[in-house]
Amino acid sequence: MLTVNDKFPEYALKAVVNDDHVKAGFPTFTAETHKGKWRVIFFYPKDFTFVCPTEIVGYAKLAPAFAERDAVVLGASTDSEFVHLAWRTHNADLKGLGIALLADTSKSLSTALGILMGDDRVSMRATFIVDPNGVIQHVTVNAGKVGRNPDEALRVLDALQSDELCPCNWKPGQATIKL
Repeated sequence: MLTVNDKFPEYALKAVVNDDHVKAGFPTFTAETHKGKWRVIFFYPKDFTFVCPTEIVGYAKLAPAFAERDAVVLGASTDSEFVHLAWRTHNADLKGLGIALLADTSKSLSTALGILMGDDRVSMRATFIVDPNGVIQHVTVNAGKVGRNPDEALRVLDALQSDELCPCNWKPGQATIKL
């Protein structure tokens, strides 16, 4: 699995950016789409499941806070853009999300990251924080049954952007470690 200080792989994936069947359009997102921005890319196993929508909603609620930090939040799974769209239109919690869901149907990005699991070869519940230069600065992977904490991803982004030594549980405004 790729980790901190590795270059995030190149990708070109169809995305679902809204839940409107007419205006969906399925744009292709690449690393260049968000060039110069931080990216928080969270992978989840499958659409139409139980833990995944709680995480997607959690990240979507914090998308404005991430945007204030010049970061974009992207969800991704190995499901197709059509399945993403169907899920967004049929799950009331996923309507009106402010984040894109990427369709890694070829599993090329998940394979390059080393996060495929099981006989179904679906993505692990993995989160990558990638700096504006395309370098991975943070990785977490949770067991499939355990949802992530988007607030923690935001806290880690704040710490990374502080460019300081940040102690355990550090939050913006608190003292950093001075040598």
